[in-house]
Amino acid sequence: MAELRFVVDPELTPALTGRLIECWTEVVNAGGSVGFVPPVTADDIAKTAAATFAACDTARGGLDHLLVGFDTEDRVACWLVLGDGRSWLRAHWRWVWRVMVDPKHQGRGYGRLLMRAADDAARDLGVEALHLTVRGGTGTEGFYSRLGYVEVGRIPRAIRLAPGDDRDEIYMVRHL
Repeated sequence: MAELRFVVDPELTPALTGRLIECWTEVVNAGGSVGFVPPVTADDIAKTAAATFAACDTARGGLDHLLVGFDTEDRVACWLVLGDGRSWLRAHWRWVWRVMVDPKHQGRGYGRLLMRAADDAARDLGVEALHLTVRGGTGTEGFYSRLGYVEVGRIPRAIRLAPGDDRDEIYMVRHL
């Protein structure tokens, strides 16, 4: 397994944001459930990406934290967002959003490494628990279960991919 270098809150340069959007596009088109349904283009993702990255711009008051895994050639291999709960009542936990591994790196254990790096970053922030949602029908809840996440709730048919294709939204938590 190749080494990854993880960076929390990297400088959001145009080059980096472009590569993150490119990765996001590739992940969706490979079947990843990260907010879109294939086929998509970078332009389809751009508006959502801009809002996501603005919320991660901690230098400008963003409350979320971007975690990026770079490969040995300093290319984006994987990334996610640690989302703030937007309430002091929830300051002790974070949401895990937009978890993705570039499809060309699938099967190398990068997802597991990314999630472990998220645990470390969350602990550094003083976070006690991580929460995430999973789109039913993808099998990804098994991946998260193996990492210590537990299903705590499910909303049947909450996600509509297309007419007649509704999926459960599965809520999972991991106490650090």
